Amino acid sequence: MPNEPIHVTDSAFEKTVLQSSIPVIVDFWAPWCNPCKMVAPILDKLAKEYDGKILIAKINTDENPEWMMKYGIQGIPTMLFVANGKIVHRQVGALPERMLRDVVTQFMEVVSQS
Repeated sequence: MPNEPIHVTDSAFEKTVLQSSIPVIVDFWAPWCNPCKMVAPILDKLAKEYDGKILIAKINTDENPEWMMKYGIQGIPTMLFVANGKIVHRQVGALPERMLRDVVTQFMEVVSQS
């Protein structure tokens, strides 16, 4: 597993995210989105800290709109917290680092109980 976010395309989404053996945080973002730029370094840190426990996948919605439309995502950044191919949590909008860490901790607790 990489200890940094991986970039996912529409064609690789199902295999990379939905069939992942570990939980995945999917960050739907775009290069022009300033709140997305605020979240990116936090996700970089989390990818290193949770290496092997969580996969952080980034999907550029400008280049890969298919899954954004399938999940009805209307605003970015939106993060989907996925375990065993199912969405456990949806986070719309940027969060400060401490709050995002709390969400990730709760996600891991839910996943470990299932």
